[in-house]
Parts: sequence; structure tokens; C-alpha cells
Amino acid sequence: MAGSTESGTDVSVAVDRFPALFAADVDPGLAAVLAVSQRPLAARAFTEAAPVAAWKTKPSWGLVASSDRTINPDVERYGYERAGMTTVEVDSSHLVMLAHPKAVVELIQDAIRSTAHGPDQADSND
Repeated sequence: MAGSTESGTDVSVAVDRFPALFAADVDPGLAAVLAVSQRPLAARAFTEAAPVAAWKTKPSWGLVASSDRTINPDVERYGYERAGMTTVEVDSSHLVMLAHPKAVVELIQDAIRSTAHGPDQADSND
């Protein structure tokens, strides 16, 4: 996929601060690899509005990483509550999918079970 030709500001995290900010409960070796291999994020991503919000018309789930030092957990809770999302909390850093993959899988499976149409789909992966 081609990148943008527009100029702008990219954001990244200092390599030495990455583990504490993003991956405090991830294996230190993996956190170090992630720190040096991170890709910058366009600062514009923080201000661009999404053209459509699926949570307005579809059931939605959210996971609050309650020890997140990247996104304030209270901000996540507020947004999820405003959207009427089903929410779970995990005592985790920002990279909850690496630190607590089972909790993330359980949330996804709960969402699947809750939205499955018909008895065959509801229990297909239990």
C-alpha cells in the first residue's frame, strides 16, 4: 500500500521509554524488539474524525487496560460508556493483546456468542 504524499508530523515513542509506556507487563525481550521496530503514527490520526461509527448501529465491545500508560483508562471507560459498549477490564499495559491474550480471546468469543444468529453458530468454537 502506498504511503501518503502529504507532509505532516509523525509520532513515535523513545525506544528507552517504550517498554514502560506500552508494554510494562510484556516479556522484556519482546518489549525491546517492539521498541526498536515500532512504526511512526501520523499525528493527524489524533484529530481525524471517523466518517462512520459502527457502534451507533451495531453491538460493540471494549477492553479497558486498567494499567495503561498510553491511553488513560478513565478516557476509555468514558468513551465506552458513551457508546453503550459491553466493557471488560484487565489489569494490563497498553499491549493487552500480548500481555493477556486469553482475556482478549475471551472478550472476542463473548462478542461472537452474543451476536451469533442460530444455535449452530453460538456454540461452534466452544
